Amino acid sequence: MKNKKCFYNQKKTKYKKSRKGRLPKLEYRSNILKFGVFGLKALESGCISARQIEAARQAINRKIKRNGRVWVRIFPDLSITSKPIEVRMGKGKGAVSHWVARVGGGAILFEIDGIPKKLAVAALYTGSAKLPIKTLIIT
Repeated sequence: MKNKKCFYNQKKTKYKKSRKGRLPKLEYRSNILKFGVFGLKALESGCISARQIEAARQAINRKIKRNGRVWVRIFPDLSITSKPIEVRMGKGKGAVSHWVARVGGGAILFEIDGIPKKLAVAALYTGSAKLPIKTLIIT
C-alpha cells in the first residue's frame, strides 16, 4: 500500500523554511463563529500538525455521516524542519519534515452547520479527541 500523502501540503510559499517564532497567547481575529452554528474552539495555544487537522476532520465527517457542512478554519502554513538522526552539528538547516498551524487560545478550529445539536456536539467531541490541545464546543 502506498503511503497516502496528507491533504494539507503547501505548494506555494515565498520561503520553503521558516523560523520558529512565538505562539500567540490569545486569538483576537478568528474567535467567533462565521460560517456554522456549532464550533470547536481552542482553549489554549499550541501547534496542530496537518495530520492532526486531517484526522479530526475525517472523524467529524464520519460522525455526521457527511450530512451538513464542515468548515476548517485553520491552515498549516508553518514548515517544521528536522535533521536525520546521528547527524553532526552544523551543515545548515534540516529538510522540511511536516507542516503545522499555529493556534492561539480562543481560535475557532472547526465549524458545523445543517445537523441536529446532539449529533453536532458528538461529532465535535470526537474530532477534539484527535487534537493535542484543550478545546470547547460552542454554539
